[in-house]
Amino acid sequence: MPIAPPIASRLAAFAVIRDMFEEGHRMKERFGAEGVYDFSLGNPDAPPPETFRGLLRGLVADPALDHGYAPVAGLPEARAAVAERLSAEQGIEVPPQAVVMTAGASGALNVLLRTLCEPGDELVVPAPYFVGYENYAFLAGARLVAAATDRRFHLDPEAIAAVLRPKTRVILINSPNNPSGAVYTPAELEALGAVLEEASSRLHRRLYLLADEPYRTITFGAAVAPVFPAYAHSILVNSFSKELGLAGERLGYLAVHPAAEDAAHVVEAASAVNSMMVVHAPALFQRAIARAGGIRVDTAHYERRRTSICEVLEAAGYDFVPPEGAFYVFPRSPLADDRRFTALLREERILASPGCAFGVPGHFRLSFAVPEKTILAAREGFRRARERACAAQGG
Repeated sequence: MPIAPPIASRLAAFAVIRDMFEEGHRMKERFGAEGVYDFSLGNPDAPPPETFRGLLRGLVADPALDHGYAPVAGLPEARAAVAERLSAEQGIEVPPQAVVMTAGASGALNVLLRTLCEPGDELVVPAPYFVGYENYAFLAGARLVAAATDRRFHLDPEAIAAVLRPKTRVILINSPNNPSGAVYTPAELEALGAVLEEASSRLHRRLYLLADEPYRTITFGAAVAPVFPAYAHSILVNSFSKELGLAGERLGYLAVHPAAEDAAHVVEAASAVNSMMVVHAPALFQRAIARAGGIRVDTAHYERRRTSICEVLEAAGYDFVPPEGAFYVFPRSPLADDRRFTALLREERILASPGCAFGVPGHFRLSFAVPEKTILAAREGFRRARERACAAQGG
């Protein structure tokens, strides 16, 4: 086989998502797109604001637009714009030199794990976690270690402390969380910072906290707490996929806390790794976000859909925690075997992702980045699937 054995073995991890995608495609061919209720993919559907489109049109029409290579860490004006925003957001002065522009948030995470981890190091992640994290750890030669969260999927600092070992290098948190929608509180972050400070001293190696925040602008009555004040050795990761509707343009960034140990060296190394992987982030969109100021997509429709999906699930009798942010809900499966239950949902033409893919079996994920009519049309299917599951186990 021409495929390297580690990659070949990793392909099996894609089977759940791949099979679901292919089954969804077959179902839509059979029943039509309107007859299938697809909650499986987290694809933001809020388009870029017209003001941003106009800004982009102006850039493209400018005969002086430069299409040449950009600096590997990013265009100075883009780094400065991000630094100014982060300084206000974090309450700490963030210099442009602390920022590296990347090919999306996933690009930033891949850069950072390659920068910080040696082969065999451990990446600690509270569960549930985004399915891609295991792949990023694999590519960096690291091993993902899951830590439990509380009943509302919020941070449990004691559970994290229990899994910090001599091989731990990075702790990765995601707030608002995909798939649970949990938004971590300032008190949780402060407690986590104290745990990491103590563990760094005890283990005689600096532990870094990565905060992955691509859903920061999508919240429902909860505020996303700043990470920098809680732990000096933290690195922020974000993208413009959700807040500007630019998922396909692959523009994100990382920002190293200016007080972190070897902060300048980490930025230098991350810039070098970025150049090894993609050379630099898309230059046209770096120029655009440098001029975008406070332009954001309107996220009100996500809140309306959140209300609708919660009402549908509650009426059908599901056990779930209402999401505080992002556009996902993570109900408990009526069957312990979440893959079996998502198969029952498919029989109702409802596509959902099993919780085992996110490190927490016994749940399933629904994305409500879908039209409201899709949510409402699936009501009876959700009810029937749960009733069948309960009947199957005699409950």
